[in-house]
Amino acid sequence: MVGIVGWKKSGKTTLTVRLVEEFTRRGLKVATVKHAHHAFQIDEGETDSARHRSAGAQQVAVVSNERWAVINELAGAPEPDFDEVIAWLEPCDLILVEGYKSAAIPKIEARRLQSHTRRPLAVDDPKVIAIAADHAIGDAAVPVFSLDDIGAIADQIERSIGPLGTRQGESGSRAAPAPVEGE
Repeated sequence: MVGIVGWKKSGKTTLTVRLVEEFTRRGLKVATVKHAHHAFQIDEGETDSARHRSAGAQQVAVVSNERWAVINELAGAPEPDFDEVIAWLEPCDLILVEGYKSAAIPKIEARRLQSHTRRPLAVDDPKVIAIAADHAIGDAAVPVFSLDDIGAIADQIERSIGPLGTRQGESGSRAAPAPVEGE
């Protein structure tokens, strides 16, 4: 499990998407978790599931032959904690977590000059294993990569957390990731 962290407009989503593409290209099964700081919508407008929620359903499952989703209304209950969210995921080779700056997992810090805040995170977070930036970083205590050097960032992730996706037999199934130290 690796977090992609940074301030608003730092390139987190683009970096996460490109890393998913890279690790998928390498044959890994990847899951993602995205933390949102607002009341996001995945079933907007007049969809049937949106109408079910508007009518008061606390939980709505949407199922088709291509995908499924379950939408839970918190109805004033606290946001689920990070460990609960991770436990809901199916086994995979790698989980990329976008956001959750305070999670005790290895992290890549995304930095862009256009970011709303430029305060570095790596200085105060020993879990940051590398920085991916669109500008020169002179005084970093961790490796620094260009935001566009996805292969090198992916390689750094593998060096930092260990080999990913050991094949199990000929079926192509993969072992679940090893637990992160301290988790």
